[in-house]
Amino acid sequence: MAALRPDAGVVLGVWSGTAAAQAAGTVIQLTGTLSALRGGATRILSMKSEVQRGDTLVTQRDSYAQVQFTDNSTITLRPNTTLRLEDYQFDQKAPGKDGIVMNLVKGGLRSVTGLIGKRGNQDAYKIQTNTATMGIRGSSGDTLDCSQGCEGVTSRGGGLAHGVYHVTYTGLYIMTTKAGSILIGPGQFGFADDPDKPPVLLEGDPGLGLDPVPFSLGSFDPPQECAVR
Repeated sequence: MAALRPDAGVVLGVWSGTAAAQAAGTVIQLTGTLSALRGGATRILSMKSEVQRGDTLVTQRDSYAQVQFTDNSTITLRPNTTLRLEDYQFDQKAPGKDGIVMNLVKGGLRSVTGLIGKRGNQDAYKIQTNTATMGIRGSSGDTLDCSQGCEGVTSRGGGLAHGVYHVTYTGLYIMTTKAGSILIGPGQFGFADDPDKPPVLLEGDPGLGLDPVPFSLGSFDPPQECAVR
């Protein structure tokens, strides 16, 4: 498979206090503390709080939060996670304009795709990290950016080597660095620790420790301890 070229850059969404921004999604499950940085101000979110393009979402220790977007996709943030919603575009009548770009600054999330990426442009759904970009093909999986360590993100996250990890449950994910790309199918684990080196498939679970959470993670919940091939 030919190497996929990662995006050269990302245009950040800008929030203005003078005009009401359209909600990209809503908090539908929450335990612990979730905050959003928007327009230079930080606010604490609760159940049914709106999430907007440009928000930086942060979970604290022992906190989990699930956001459902307007295209019916969901993300579930694990503890000690920071995620920026760089861009979000969804119009039921305009599939060609679909797009979602999330920047996983640190920590972990479960993603379950909705209409974005299933209709129109297949490359419209992206999860970016400092090391690699994840493209999605109608899928569900867990992504961990442990470049700064993953202490507290999972029960065994503190023992993981630094880098970006991904495990796919359904569908396909594409992990891309500047040096190349790999396809990560159901039950497979991908890893990247250097943006200038190609990502690799691991032989098995490196010990992610994907613990039980206080609510459903989405449309697919794998066996605990990530018991997949």
